[in-house]
Amino acid sequence: MTKRSLWKGLLAGAIAGVVATVAKTLAEKYYPPRVHGEPEPSDVLVEKLAGNSLDSKSKAVASGALHWGFGVAAGAAYGALAEFYPAASSRGGATFGLTLLTLTHETALPALGLEEPLAEQSPREHASEAATHVVYGVVAERVRRLARRVLE
Repeated sequence: MTKRSLWKGLLAGAIAGVVATVAKTLAEKYYPPRVHGEPEPSDVLVEKLAGNSLDSKSKAVASGALHWGFGVAAGAAYGALAEFYPAASSRGGATFGLTLLTLTHETALPALGLEEPLAEQSPREHASEAATHVVYGVVAERVRRLARRVLE
């Protein structure tokens, strides 16, 4: 049995967040969550934070940093949680992915006015968003477990 460590959990989770963000980004190529030309929530947020419209290059850089930063931070938080509450990693990480979907696309993003609630989106968009979040969660869990064993 491994000794619990917040720092090792955070690091394993951050590593997992990077790989899971890559996997989710690739999955979105096959299961696009926005099929009607809606803007990415990260694009809307960076323009709101900037207070004006940004040129396409600036928007892409800022939006990408936000997207990747969130993916890594979510992975790190998950790694820390799984370190001390192993039940959080149930169902091979799928539960984590769906929880992240609920906290972001069903709660925070609509509350901030960054996108429509999933209930108001088409079933295809909802299914695509759910599928890519499950991919994120499953990949995050597999990589987290591997990274945590290596860090021991």
